[in-house]
Amino acid sequence: MPVLAEKYVDLHEVTIVDAYGVDKMLPAKVVPKRQSTLGFEVPGKVKIINVDIGDKVTQGELLAELEDSEALALLNEAKANLSMAENTFERSKALDQVNYVSEQRLENEEFGFLIARAKHDRALTKFRQTKILAPYDGIIQSRLLDEGSIVNPSVPVFEILDSKTVEARVSLPKSIIKKVVVGQKYAFIIGDQSFDATLTRMAPMSSKGSDNRLGIFSFDAFFNPGETARLVVNVKQAKRGTWVPLNALSQAEQGLWAVFTVASDNSAQKDYVELIHIEKSMAYVSGTLKTGDRVIVGGASKVAEGQAVRDSQ
Repeated sequence: MPVLAEKYVDLHEVTIVDAYGVDKMLPAKVVPKRQSTLGFEVPGKVKIINVDIGDKVTQGELLAELEDSEALALLNEAKANLSMAENTFERSKALDQVNYVSEQRLENEEFGFLIARAKHDRALTKFRQTKILAPYDGIIQSRLLDEGSIVNPSVPVFEILDSKTVEARVSLPKSIIKKVVVGQKYAFIIGDQSFDATLTRMAPMSSKGSDNRLGIFSFDAFFNPGETARLVVNVKQAKRGTWVPLNALSQAEQGLWAVFTVASDNSAQKDYVELIHIEKSMAYVSGTLKTGDRVIVGGASKVAEGQAVRDSQ
């Protein structure tokens, strides 16, 4: 029988633990944090539509307006009346300092000023209600009317989506609910990248008694609504064992797997293990391995049983 030469090998030191973590992937729906239907607050005829489907808009931007000549005329009239009432009241206050005006007259002119200001504020509100302004930075999802349309306050004109903030909505099964905490960050896989999102709240899925809860996660980054996403949750499984490099395993009899460890005389010896879980390049196994054992990386592809080995490090 040929004598095998001593071989330098890479070693992985074993640490026995009572449980292992499994990354569970839960499908998520990415939606805009805000989505609004916009319309006019007063009836009228549409004069201008400034945006169309797909346009990006900024908060406060003018999106559309009604014919506003009457509202503008009423505003100008109210502005003039307010100016006149204010001037009259200010003159009376000045005369009151030298007792040239009665207390009753001063009080009446103050009331006149306050009434004029209220009418001006009402006319200004009515004028502003002939405009639709973007409530936040967003993207126009739909445009439902054109110029010349006669509208009532209940008629929708645009749908707008938030263009700065999106959130993920995930159905969380009962087994996961106790493992997540509101306010903590969790990883999501979107495309081939990982992004963090904060769990902001959990809500009931329906009124039919489902054990699932709807988890709402807020992202710091922005993605197009509708992106495919997966929530990654690490779940602990109670099973005593250890992690070893996947390539340290070789298949053995009766569904078991073999690993080579370094014996006290520095020779390679075979140990049998049960394969529990695979995570990327590592495998979680249980068997006769003990904390401190040194597993030979590469296993049967690197050494034979009984061969003398030495740590390459």
